[in-house]
Amino acid sequence: MALVTGESLKSELDMFDICCQDDSVLDKMVEQCICNRIQAKEMVLEWVAYSTTKNGLKLTTDTLELFDHEVLNKKSKSKKSFRKEETHNRTRDILLLQDLLKVEEEEENLLDAYSTPAKGSQKRALTTPEHPQSKRSAALLSSPSLLLSPASFSPSSTPSQKYSQRGAKGEVVVSFGVVQGTRWAGRKTQGDGIQLELLEGPEDSLRCSYKYMFQRLRDVRNVLTEKIEELGDGLRSHFNIEEFAPVSLPAQDSITVSGQVCCDSNGKLNAHSVLLEAGPEQGGQQVPVDLSELKEYSLFPGQVVALEGMNTTGRKLMASKLYEGVPLPFYSSEVKMEMDEEPMNVLVACGPYTPSDSLTFDPLLDLINVIVKDRPDVCLLLGPFVDSKHEQIEKAQVTETFEAIFSRCIESIVDGTKSVGCRLVFVPSQRDIHHHFIYPQPPFTLPNLGKDQAQRVTLVPDPCTLLIDGVTLGLTSTDILFHMGAEEISCGTGSDRFSRILKHMLTQRSYYPLYPPVEEVNMDYEKFQSFGQMPLTPDVLIIPSELRYFVKDVVGCVCVNPGRLTKGQVGGTYGRLLIQRSAAPEDGRRASPCLAAQVVKI
Repeated sequence: MALVTGESLKSELDMFDICCQDDSVLDKMVEQCICNRIQAKEMVLEWVAYSTTKNGLKLTTDTLELFDHEVLNKKSKSKKSFRKEETHNRTRDILLLQDLLKVEEEEENLLDAYSTPAKGSQKRALTTPEHPQSKRSAALLSSPSLLLSPASFSPSSTPSQKYSQRGAKGEVVVSFGVVQGTRWAGRKTQGDGIQLELLEGPEDSLRCSYKYMFQRLRDVRNVLTEKIEELGDGLRSHFNIEEFAPVSLPAQDSITVSGQVCCDSNGKLNAHSVLLEAGPEQGGQQVPVDLSELKEYSLFPGQVVALEGMNTTGRKLMASKLYEGVPLPFYSSEVKMEMDEEPMNVLVACGPYTPSDSLTFDPLLDLINVIVKDRPDVCLLLGPFVDSKHEQIEKAQVTETFEAIFSRCIESIVDGTKSVGCRLVFVPSQRDIHHHFIYPQPPFTLPNLGKDQAQRVTLVPDPCTLLIDGVTLGLTSTDILFHMGAEEISCGTGSDRFSRILKHMLTQRSYYPLYPPVEEVNMDYEKFQSFGQMPLTPDVLIIPSELRYFVKDVVGCVCVNPGRLTKGQVGGTYGRLLIQRSAAPEDGRRASPCLAAQVVKI
């Protein structure tokens, strides 16, 4: 507690225009502060409240005596009784815990006396001082429902009422492709015949954590410059443009320039604040762009485009034509599809896996039941698994470490789907409180995973591109739809904003083309250049978002927003896909490997 002096009290009184020149009054107030263990500010606030109820009582030693008797003494008594009750409760809890430990130890000794030593060491269960775990209780936690018991994580173990009373369970809300008579089940030989790998290869993919927060502005500039040059070269070759002119050089004829779209201030981009920043080969300068002559456009900060127009003064470009990016080619497999090859069933779900009003994993348990029932071949599970935005996580109302909660969560998924034998893919999220909150995000680490279990589990970074039996899937758990939707401007391009944003991602060849990123995304640009770009256009793009779920075909890529497994206090949605390696097209047309897709309510 800071030292209370007459000067500190006088300065606090001056804030309320209370004049006090009598040193004896200040000495009395100092004495009362020390005796009642309160600060000068609290003392003055209590006096102002007291004197206001007494019709502006003057500050004297006599009125301070009344104030001490009627206010301060009562506060002191309430504090003492509270401390006494708290001490009593703490002592009672300690005695109760000691009794529990003693009983538990006696039970373990009794069990040891009647049992034989096991042939191999078992994995040690996660325990805390608040929740001692005996051998018998560890045996009881073999099922996912017991493993994810809410009492293990939080003192408030009441399940969410709104989630348990939800309706329309299993209702299909979105369908794509041929779904009539579709059998949503996995292959007969589960898991064993599935070829699943990161497309980049083991040496080029993000396999482990890395040091971040060491990037220099010069390195960021180099990454952005290379992006402008690379995408600009693609535009020039695709549209047969001879060369790009410098953006700030006056010209009386129509010119074509390329560069990155940016805003002229720190505010939101609009039609009157668009700048075009060129690469070093075109001068590396910025020029304002007039969009009034363009009949249709869709722009966002960070987009690399080519513009044709007039720039007679060198100070403003009157754009008359817009050249947008070109997507990369699709994956072409040399392995031919067998005639009797069965389609592959893929389940996709994105966290959070708990309702917002309770730290119960009931939605995750329901999802495990769906997996056991439908028996998919591959399950793509995206974070957050331990959500940093959960109210009880934010207030630290948990009795175990975040890593321990995550380990139980993963263990319950692996053990609960063991009978199915499906492949499990875990993708981290920026909202996973126990993991690195950097983009690109390294994969999870599960050191306690057994060898048998590890064969079914694949840990991948965010973002990543997977190759599953000749079909490519792009995955990212970062809500790029929401981030770009808030920054994109458009005119005359229709009302389907989702398709526009998805097309931007594919033509900009990036899982996060927005620059600068939103504040919650901590971008490491050197790693982003290596691991945040699309190596090709994926057959299926998985992009979970807070926005409404959908399934769309955008330039030949099936884009799926499965939604989140929970939306606040109620249940959300998950997705399921039926995919199959495409046969070689005879007429030159490419058939989509995604035969059907659905979004289903949990």
